[in-house]
Amino acid sequence: MHELLVPAGDMECLRQAVHNGCDAVYLACKSFGARKFAKNFDNDEIVEALKFCHLYGVRVYVTMNTLVKNNEVDEFLDQVDFLHKNGVDALIMQDFGMICLVREMYPNLEIHASTQANISSRDICKLYYDLGIKRVVFSRELSIDEIDSIDVPIEKEAFIHGALCISYSGECLMSSMLGGRSGNRGECAGSCRLPYTLKEGNKVISKNKYLLSTKELNTSSKIDRLLNSSIYSFKIEGRMKSPLYVGFITRLYRNLIDRKEINFEEETNKLKTIYNRKFTVGRLFEASDIDLMNTTSPNHIGLEIGKVLEVTKDKIKIKLNKGMELHQYDAIRFLNSKKGLIVNFLYDSKNNLINSSTDICYIDNKIELQEIDVVSKTVDYLLGKEFDHVERKVNISINVIAKKNSNLIVEYSDGANVFKVEKDIIEESINNPISEESIKKQLTKLGNTPFICTNFNIEMDNNIFIRIKDLNDIRRELVEELIDIRSNSKFKYLKEKVVFNKTNYTGNMKHTCSVYNEEQLKRCLDLNIDRIYVRDRDLYDKYKEDNRIYYYLDRCLFDISNSLQDKNLVSDFADYNNYNVIGNYSLNVTNIYTAYYLSKIGIKTITLSVELNELELNDFINKYNDKFGSLEFEVLVYGRIENMLIKGNILGLSKNNNYILIDSNNREFPVYFDGVNTHVLNYENTNLDNLDDRYNLRYDFYDEDISKMKIILLKNK
Repeated sequence: MHELLVPAGDMECLRQAVHNGCDAVYLACKSFGARKFAKNFDNDEIVEALKFCHLYGVRVYVTMNTLVKNNEVDEFLDQVDFLHKNGVDALIMQDFGMICLVREMYPNLEIHASTQANISSRDICKLYYDLGIKRVVFSRELSIDEIDSIDVPIEKEAFIHGALCISYSGECLMSSMLGGRSGNRGECAGSCRLPYTLKEGNKVISKNKYLLSTKELNTSSKIDRLLNSSIYSFKIEGRMKSPLYVGFITRLYRNLIDRKEINFEEETNKLKTIYNRKFTVGRLFEASDIDLMNTTSPNHIGLEIGKVLEVTKDKIKIKLNKGMELHQYDAIRFLNSKKGLIVNFLYDSKNNLINSSTDICYIDNKIELQEIDVVSKTVDYLLGKEFDHVERKVNISINVIAKKNSNLIVEYSDGANVFKVEKDIIEESINNPISEESIKKQLTKLGNTPFICTNFNIEMDNNIFIRIKDLNDIRRELVEELIDIRSNSKFKYLKEKVVFNKTNYTGNMKHTCSVYNEEQLKRCLDLNIDRIYVRDRDLYDKYKEDNRIYYYLDRCLFDISNSLQDKNLVSDFADYNNYNVIGNYSLNVTNIYTAYYLSKIGIKTITLSVELNELELNDFINKYNDKFGSLEFEVLVYGRIENMLIKGNILGLSKNNNYILIDSNNREFPVYFDGVNTHVLNYENTNLDNLDDRYNLRYDFYDEDISKMKIILLKNK
């Protein structure tokens, strides 16, 4: 048994998802969902959506998967309370503090850990399982074999279709650093879909291409392997997509999961007209770096259907490929010129208007096309009409007992609920007995309801009479009762008071540094830096006897436990109670609850999120002290923030060479490949000056020489 989980950006998308066969939908309220620019749902629409979905037996998961700041906690919890009271099936969450707090506050509320929470290892799954989380949504970088190898008894969810983030989700700061629109807070500006130039030193390797833009994930060809995996929930991305996209992709995967016979090539061609930026099976099925990327176009390119034979001022002559068809009101795009139009009028060779063509046809040149080009269909008008009136039905059984001298008994059952009516309305017939077919016809007349009768049983005597009006009244009464019980699913609302223990830290402020090489390390030792984070394992081993030296673990490790050393800077969530660890800024600590609950899993020193401004940082420590006591906090005051961590070597870099990515504003981003992952650093150094003197001050060095390091460090010492 597998779940088909489908996105709903608005009510129209939700209806398409439900009527085309999803098992569950995920959607967002107006706040705290990771797609802030989708239409999303206000509270009245949430209630409507819950009733509608539950009527059809569809579960509703609400995404509250953004990072939450201190001044937003009360609003966040109010929204959680509202959703719980109205019977939401689960919340999808990222923020570690809110996950832990909501788990304790609402023990009956199911929580799923979002892919934004960086679910990329067994250690993370085990932590969330121990915290009582029902399900994890895996990072899109994990392979299906890696997912299957994780033996934690927690529900597994994975993306099987839709847009891919090039960076590990929850670990991308590109949009935030470039324009203040945080992907961790639902505001991603899509920096990965923009053109970049790659240089090695002064040599241009690739110019003005979409070097960070992926193809669209499409695993429909791998359905057999998916159905034989340990993945329970198959998730489709797309809360910004159209209702047609949602309806079509739901139907496609519903048919595949149910093993229905389909023309796979034909369905794929239809899909291409709805949304196509080329397809990949993704890291889930170990796509290569080349197969993952589409560097030529970040947008919908449609289905290639033909080519332009001739262009005049008034008309464009098109030759359609074999098996392709063009209809009036389709939308087409000319791939080379990047111009597009709606085919309002379609002509044959005699200039007669036609509805469709499969060979040579003509259209009006209203876009002033001037060159021979390739024709792609980007909207299929008839396919859209096909989804205008799709309707899902709930199977019910009807049982009838109609005996003389007894009450009429009618039962409607959906398998989980049974409603029965008994009425003294049976009369002995003199001239006009009612037939079994007449009773069946009236009681199964369910056309404008959500139900369809798939099993009708009747026991009846001959020569009885029942008024048709009475049968209709019974049908309406039982249908209303079924609708009411199904729409208002039973749940138990429970809210507990949470008790917090005080944390106590009595140390002094420290200066800490992270370094890339031995020369930088030695300079930090000479300057008596209190703690030094070393990325190179060999370098750490060489100096680890010094108590100041900590191993800087990579982010998004598949095996955290076996990577830990005696002293560590960690970037992933896990149970660290038996280890000596410092928490890195990639743990995304934006509120005091996250800091508190991290201390409960063994992280006693915490680097705050680089997405907090100086005002928020200076206020943070006071709020924490007032609520929980004291804890050791660290803030990055200088260095290049790591904007992206990308699995593989998508840019084809040599190890440790001098590469930069340049955007359209001529900002230069250092980029390197470490043998496993590609790292994209920010174009400029963070430089904070006016911080609370109770914070540890951290400096991240990249390519600074020792003289520059000394100037920077002594400035704040």
